[in-house]
Amino acid sequence: MKFGKIDVKEEPNRLNEISWKLPQASVEWNANLENSGIEKRAPNTQPLVRTGGTMWTVRSWRGKVYPQKDPMRTWAKHYGRQFSSLEFNATHYRIYPPEKMSLWAKEMPEDFVFCPKFPALISHYRRFNNCEGPTDDFISGLVALGDKLGPTFLQLPPHFAPKHSSKLIPYLNNWPRDLKMAIEFRHADWFAGGREAELVWKLMAQLGIGAVISDTAGRRDALHMRFTAPFLIVRFGGYDGHVSDEKRLRLWAEKINDFNKDGVYLESFDFLVHTTDSIHTPESCILFANIIKEVCGIDVKVPALIS
Repeated sequence: MKFGKIDVKEEPNRLNEISWKLPQASVEWNANLENSGIEKRAPNTQPLVRTGGTMWTVRSWRGKVYPQKDPMRTWAKHYGRQFSSLEFNATHYRIYPPEKMSLWAKEMPEDFVFCPKFPALISHYRRFNNCEGPTDDFISGLVALGDKLGPTFLQLPPHFAPKHSSKLIPYLNNWPRDLKMAIEFRHADWFAGGREAELVWKLMAQLGIGAVISDTAGRRDALHMRFTAPFLIVRFGGYDGHVSDEKRLRLWAEKINDFNKDGVYLESFDFLVHTTDSIHTPESCILFANIIKEVCGIDVKVPALIS
């Protein structure tokens, strides 16, 4: 994830200077509990915590996550056995037919979900104009994933500001309510509290549309901590085992634990790890799972490294 990425070669001390503390969470779907049919969770109940990376075609995992001699065509199945979710970026670049999506779903075990990214055709090129056909095709593919479908997420372009929302708002209103969806904002104005931005934030809470949280070193404003739906996607920009990674992972575990103790409903938490060329992603997922187990008592499926 290049968004908010700090070049540690050019700024070797920057990671040690950042305050990694998570802001106070704002739970904004509670006002709609009666209309949504969601009941407030009892204290000390646990969300489903899943973690994974951004692809399974990682050659450096051969002999570490995947058996050394197994061909690439088997890697999807191996990935599903080792991780519990995937940031499914392939769907950002192409709208796949239901038949292909169904084949991928069949490769994965029962406890696995895909978190597909919206096609760039819809979000970046057409910018929600005349998108009925591509949206229908995308939804057909999502439905074909069956019970392997997790929350899908809509990444807005970096230049897409709240003032550009005239087409976005009707698009969100028309999205099927039974398909979990979250939005990833990047333009700074989405986090500045302006009237146009707040109209969209309010709509998201009303519709049960989530807000992706990007935990990235160079854009701490994107760590907005606004919970507009009872599920969460966190895109974590890690630094390949730097000491700051463990601090940040522990802060997320403590936040989940606080939600549990406070009785805040959180159905699922998908923690999607980005590292350089995905090389260190398995180790980061393992570390996160160990901390979650220690702090929250929640088991998270992670790789058992071969070497």
